[in-house]
Amino acid sequence: MSDSADPIRDAVYRALRASVDSDVALNDKTNIRAELGLTSVAIMDFVFEIEDELDLSIPLDRIAEVETVGDLVATIRALEREG
Repeated sequence: MSDSADPIRDAVYRALRASVDSDVALNDKTNIRAELGLTSVAIMDFVFEIEDELDLSIPLDRIAEVETVGDLVATIRALEREG
């Protein structure tokens, strides 16, 4: 599921799908570590992809607070506003 009117969410979904081998349905409540089974290294890899695509930097302390896809989208939006 993807909302093409939301480039941030689209970027997150693309990066996650490239990092996950299964067809898990993604939504804002999807737990990145528990449901997708990503390791810390895999999480960093897909965060780097998002940073490159959206031309921003996500501080490590902010990444540590992220549990779900929705958390990550909200964090990126907050960083853009802080810009």
